[in-house]
Amino acid sequence: MTGPRTALRGADRQDAIADAAIHLVATRGLRGLTHRAVDTEAGLPPGSTSYYLRTRNALLTACVRRMLARDVTGMPPPGADPVELMVAMTAGLAQNRPDDLVARYELSLEASRQPELRAAIDEGGRQLRSMLAQLLDGLGVPDPEGAAWPVAAMLDGLMYDRVAGTGATLTPAAFEDAVRRSVTALLAGLRDGP
Repeated sequence: MTGPRTALRGADRQDAIADAAIHLVATRGLRGLTHRAVDTEAGLPPGSTSYYLRTRNALLTACVRRMLARDVTGMPPPGADPVELMVAMTAGLAQNRPDDLVARYELSLEASRQPELRAAIDEGGRQLRSMLAQLLDGLGVPDPEGAAWPVAAMLDGLMYDRVAGTGATLTPAAFEDAVRRSVTALLAGLRDGP
């Protein structure tokens, strides 16, 4: 990610800082995340990160918000088949944004000790589950808001296994097929009830 010094300003610079921080958390862990390391990784002048994000907590929270923004803007347009949409989002995130996933899991564990970070992660989770509930409602799943949590947890578990478990050994096609089978089975169970 390290590149030539750029003339980024404002929001673009803040996005570059968050992107660099996410990459560092994913590749070096939280111990490798410092303001100076982010400046270097982003190719920015020393002090840039601390100018925008004074504290470590602010830096961690910026990571969470940046990943959420990418999740929300990465949603396919309305009208797509909801099952295929969930499959594409899950397989696509694991394939195209593995740094985000690894960083998300690192930050989730850190949030158990950091209330401000926990609040940012919880808020992001609520937004994503709300969007998922809308998809589930379109599929006729009873109590879509209540069903969104187990569906999100299953999808997250599949992505976790893809980046940190034996799922990493699957081909992209085999992983996508496994996600499709899992989503289809879970949704059938949710529609049919207990």
